[in-house]
Amino acid sequence: MNASIQEVKNKHQPELLQLPGVVSVGIGLDEEGRQAIIVGLAEDNRNDKVRIPETIEGYSVKVQVVGTIKAQ
Repeated sequence: MNASIQEVKNKHQPELLQLPGVVSVGIGLDEEGRQAIIVGLAEDNRNDKVRIPETIEGYSVKVQVVGTIKAQ
């Protein structure tokens, strides 16, 4: 059985958050309406984007610029 997207996100989240510019990792939908791992970047930086894989364990990875995340 393949791992659920939640399991894959949880497994890879620590390493994704170590990448420069990455501020969040979540789950959302891609352009076709399929579940995808959503990686949030602090700013639109091409050098940061190229470090993020297009897929992880068969799930597509989408990059969104979300800005700096601050706890409230």
